[in-house]
Amino acid sequence: MNEDEIPADLGSRPTNAKQFRMKLLWIGIWLAFMSAPVKDLADGGHTRWATVLGTLGLLVFGGSYLVLVFQYTSKALDPLRVRSALAFLGVLATALALTMGVSWLVLFVYVSVSVGATLPLTTSRWLIPAVTALLVAIGTAQEHPREVITALVFPALLGGFAMTGVRQMIRTTIELREARATVAQLAANEERLRLARDLHDLLGHSLSLITLKSELAGRMLPDHPEQAAAQVADIEQVSRQALVDVRSAVTGYRRPTLPGELAGARTALAAAGILADVPAEAPDGVPEKTEEVLAWALREAVTNVVRHSGARHCTVTLAPRQTLDGRILELTVADDGRGASGTKPGNGLTGIAERLATVDGTLTTRATDSRSGKGFTTALGVPLESGLGSQE
Repeated sequence: MNEDEIPADLGSRPTNAKQFRMKLLWIGIWLAFMSAPVKDLADGGHTRWATVLGTLGLLVFGGSYLVLVFQYTSKALDPLRVRSALAFLGVLATALALTMGVSWLVLFVYVSVSVGATLPLTTSRWLIPAVTALLVAIGTAQEHPREVITALVFPALLGGFAMTGVRQMIRTTIELREARATVAQLAANEERLRLARDLHDLLGHSLSLITLKSELAGRMLPDHPEQAAAQVADIEQVSRQALVDVRSAVTGYRRPTLPGELAGARTALAAAGILADVPAEAPDGVPEKTEEVLAWALREAVTNVVRHSGARHCTVTLAPRQTLDGRILELTVADDGRGASGTKPGNGLTGIAERLATVDGTLTTRATDSRSGKGFTTALGVPLESGLGSQE
């Protein structure tokens, strides 16, 4: 399981009812082992008071387990509170197992799972075996059947260490997501700084010149109107050139790039819960116009997958290919969704085709699985210039 496949609600505080239910279900799945003490209570083999106290103890134990694991799976630990809660669970499990019988030894499985879910590996790697050893000791001291004790040892060890691994994986996932957010913020800050530097370089000299010539024109205006008019003409020329430079710079900032769109595609597909296979890098040396067309096309194709396909997996490929008409750079976006279902191309595909026409490119669409008609594949090809082709 990779980082993008881990549901966000397992590793973070739930923000809505759906995430709350999913996390509660994931943690509460271990409650299946509670069937043994529940059955023991239902069989009526205890006195009325024993049954009442056992029921109360079981409810308190289960509620404490759920609160402890649910609350501390993904947040910074308060060591004192965690250890106090674990000690309470251990004491309650011991008391119930000693007074209620062999069926209640299963509570130590929950203590082991709680240890693995809440404590660091350096502590849980010895405390989990210690909890299991306590289970064996109590069962042996009361002369319970050996096969029952043996049957609980494996779940206690496996459950505890499995939760240790899951906890570490969740925390690593959270750290990776925080690192991604930090990198994105740093990239945005760097882009703002670059924009500020470029605007300063573009406008600093021009505005200074405009200011200087405006002052000169103001001084010349009463006595030398001809020279003042010349200065005003220069101001107009400088202003027009500055406007052209700013428009050119802004156009460059707004132009999409293949590396940026590949990263955006990876993020968009992951956010939609679609497993994504997207290249990490784009080929070097792609002409600016061609790159812009492919970047717009990739954005539109991925948007179609996210909005309309209902796919579980999407593969993006970007590589040169030899054809009868020469080498081309081919971009394909293939999903395993519901397919086109005989519908006519929408505005998105029409726009892609129109952009491709400006660089002599081609657009083809087909079902990803030709036999079943499922899935949808968008394939785009643009001619490769000799410079790019020689680099491959």
